[in-house]
Amino acid sequence: MAKLYFRYGAMNSGKSTALMQVAHNYEERGMAVRVLKPAIDSKGDDSVVSRLGIKRKVDYRIEKDDNLYENFSKIEGGQNISCIIVDEVQFLTADQIDQLMKIAVLKDVPVICYGLRTDFKTKGFEGSERLLLIAHSIEELKTICRCGRKAIFNGRKIDGLFVFEGSQVAIDGEQKVEYESMCAKCYFERLEEESRRLEGDQMTF
Repeated sequence: MAKLYFRYGAMNSGKSTALMQVAHNYEERGMAVRVLKPAIDSKGDDSVVSRLGIKRKVDYRIEKDDNLYENFSKIEGGQNISCIIVDEVQFLTADQIDQLMKIAVLKDVPVICYGLRTDFKTKGFEGSERLLLIAHSIEELKTICRCGRKAIFNGRKIDGLFVFEGSQVAIDGEQKVEYESMCAKCYFERLEEESRRLEGDQMTF
């Protein structure tokens, strides 16, 4: 029986690069793979993009209402595939994660998912939370904070300033949005600084 894998990490932990390496390894051995990503992730349009400058066109873009198990033949595209690899999996719904599990178990095709565990407020994404509950295998891809400690959180910056309010989804690189992987200590220090700044702004009125 094939398995459902979840490989998560903070920003800049090499998830997209690892994804493309896995796809290459399969294809180098003559095996067909399918690379998927959520349509909501507009970064790179129809490609997976690594910060190292490499990219790969995706085979299937997942819409919010897609039933991946029912669309399995469409994903296969008439070919006998050996693996499904999903980028930015945090943006999927819990139901879609269950559908990926069914593909792995009932279609006997391994499904390897890459994504974030938490958002910029340290809250869980729906897709990631479900994966943490049901994936056969969970692996952390590690990276470091600018201070040198292990990074576990994702700080959001707009116009170069850290922000701690806003919608959960804001794509990196759009409308001056940036993300920085951070250790817990640095994250909470930035959060306290922002809280003091907001309190100071309120006192001026």
